Amino acid sequence: MHGRTQHEVVAQGCSGSHELSNNHDRREVAVPSSEEQAGNTTGLLRVFGCFLIFVNIWGFVFIFGVFQSFYELSYIPSESPSSISWVGTVQSALLSMIGVLAGPLFDLGAYRLMTVTGALLVLVGLFMLSLSTAYYQIFLSQGVCIGIGGGLLYVPSLALVSTSFKKRRALALGTLTYGIGIGGVVYVAAFQSLLPRVGFAWTVRVLGFIATAVFGLAVPILVSNSPTKQTSSSPCRLFDKAALQDLPFLIYSLASFIIFLGYLIPFFYVPSYAQVVLQTPASTGFWALAVSSATSIAGRLGSALVAQRLGIMISWVACSAISATLCFCWIFVHSVQSLYAFCALYGCFSGALVALPPAIFPKICKDANQLGTWMGMGWFASGISFLIGAPIAGVLIKVNVTGSNGYNFLAVQLMSGLLLGLGTVCLVALWVLLVKVRGERLLV
Repeated sequence: MHGRTQHEVVAQGCSGSHELSNNHDRREVAVPSSEEQAGNTTGLLRVFGCFLIFVNIWGFVFIFGVFQSFYELSYIPSESPSSISWVGTVQSALLSMIGVLAGPLFDLGAYRLMTVTGALLVLVGLFMLSLSTAYYQIFLSQGVCIGIGGGLLYVPSLALVSTSFKKRRALALGTLTYGIGIGGVVYVAAFQSLLPRVGFAWTVRVLGFIATAVFGLAVPILVSNSPTKQTSSSPCRLFDKAALQDLPFLIYSLASFIIFLGYLIPFFYVPSYAQVVLQTPASTGFWALAVSSATSIAGRLGSALVAQRLGIMISWVACSAISATLCFCWIFVHSVQSLYAFCALYGCFSGALVALPPAIFPKICKDANQLGTWMGMGWFASGISFLIGAPIAGVLIKVNVTGSNGYNFLAVQLMSGLLLGLGTVCLVALWVLLVKVRGERLLV
């Protein structure tokens, strides 16, 4: 590529729905690689390999709730819910933050090295987790090691696929996000089936064997079908102070920060809620998370179709508002049937909250040469909210406890609903700014 870094391509490809933003004002931010000109076989292999990568790295993020519940109630009950949640939030935050830094390494032709290193770190983290019996060991293996490994795989995988397609880039990138839901279903099912039979250590080892098989298929495909030399002649910028003076960018970042503060809370605490409040077996909460993961696939597809027809902002605002409403409805969940209904609906509508934000970004940053830098800054802010949201909820869950065996789930439910509601208000403000300041059409 000439005068344009691959890191900017990462911003173009952070979501399968990113291409939707081109409906009203088509802009080509990234130029397809020369490998695309040779045929589609390489591109299809890259999509398949990166889909498998997503099964592993995001699958373990979205099933952390099953670990949270098990750690709280059985494995390390002496630790507070807030302390335990730091494990999952550090993992998800590192995946996002290190992914931003991995963009320049991709530009330097280090994709193969990052793929192999990232996969090894995830596997080392899993097998070390199977040996862990103390909190600090769990934190280092599951939170830090798996998080760093996932960070080396996430954004570079998006960049690789985004440079392999032009006309069908949105479809190709959208296929990757389905790996999130599939990974969640597979790993939740394995965890809840094995835990009562073989115990924690061997359950995690089996998860590690599954992940090894997935990586064993993905890594050779990607290593043999990836670029080996530097792909950009211009340096990558990770910070642009002009972004901090741009009101639409600031509101976008604020909205994303607030929404992601509340977004992961139900995924982390639903399994505990099922056991403590509904008095169900642990498997009930685990399967509820599996339902959420499965319906998130349909949610991402549906929100993309709505965005294609009616505009990205209306789809984003609607999904955020419905997710907030569902969190308030969680307060009235008093049966297993209603728990499954809540998880199915929340998984469906909240799935769009990850897929849609990058799609609107070319409207936020009009300078294609700065798109990657601005997107990286926005993702870093989102990573901070991923980091602190669930631990704050873990503190609130023990405040003013009046029942439910020492848990105050009402505070957690209100926190998630209020944050998503406030984030929705910020999205409406962003929508107005895009129309008034950027001069976009109403159905942007």
